[in-house]
Amino acid sequence: MQFKKLGNSELAVSPLCFGGNVFGWTLDEASSFKILDAFTDQGLNFIDTANSYSRWAPGNKGGESETIIGKWLKNSGKRDRIVLATKVGSNLSPEQKGLSRKYIMQAVEESLNRLQTDFIDLYQSHYDDPDTPVDETLEAFSALIKAGKVRVIGASNFSGMRLIESLNSSERLGIPRYESLQPEYNLYSREKYEREYEPIIKEKNLGVLPYYSLASGFLTGKYRSEQDFNKSARGTGISKYMNDRGFRILSVLDEIANQHRVTPATISLAWLMARPGITAPIASATTINQLNELVNATEISLDASSIELLNQASAY
Repeated sequence: MQFKKLGNSELAVSPLCFGGNVFGWTLDEASSFKILDAFTDQGLNFIDTANSYSRWAPGNKGGESETIIGKWLKNSGKRDRIVLATKVGSNLSPEQKGLSRKYIMQAVEESLNRLQTDFIDLYQSHYDDPDTPVDETLEAFSALIKAGKVRVIGASNFSGMRLIESLNSSERLGIPRYESLQPEYNLYSREKYEREYEPIIKEKNLGVLPYYSLASGFLTGKYRSEQDFNKSARGTGISKYMNDRGFRILSVLDEIANQHRVTPATISLAWLMARPGITAPIASATTINQLNELVNATEISLDASSIELLNQASAY
């Protein structure tokens, strides 16, 4: 397994990141433990979650994913083998949202308690907070790094302009900067990332952790018609991909997957991993078979002709 440095930081991460949004939603605690053990047993070390996961599931209030990960870390004794990422800033309640210093200081303690750890490797701004000055947010993160509670910081869902403003602020204040960005990016959703973010990533040497790497499951190939929407909890969001371009992408994925004797999901992730500047796509699995499809992508090197076929099929 070839690990990658995250931006200019000292964090070395596997080329695939497991997305913890499924913990406490489509995976119960026991199943989550099995998936996490299988993931780490195959040599991968990068797990991403957020304090708001999985708030959307019936009966949940947020923090369920962190709680499950924390129990697993304690039971397994694998904390020193894991690069652990979580987030702050999502809207949990009128009092629990945003990126103010006061809320960050409160939220980090809650996350540390749920995760049963003394420090977070990568602490990320989940959403931009236009009501809080950038300097205030970054100075709060800097204080957490000085206190040893956070190692590295990152951003998610920021506009390109706001990301640049934040990077400039860190430089001006002489404090740690965002070392990574979590954008939506996959074979289908390319344009926004490649136009707005990729130039910044290249200039500033930021790590990139794409979410929706498999377009909510569409790029796995399991959704071929509306009748397939009930195959998972995410099925209702698939309709936007059901068009000529989407089916053209699936056709080429099928062709290349057959050549390699793997699944479309594996090829989709391998394409992302081959993109310049991409550190580790984030993807989730609810079964060991699905997990193996994801991990297989770390072992495949797509040739130039295959990459070009995928580029052409997904051209925007």
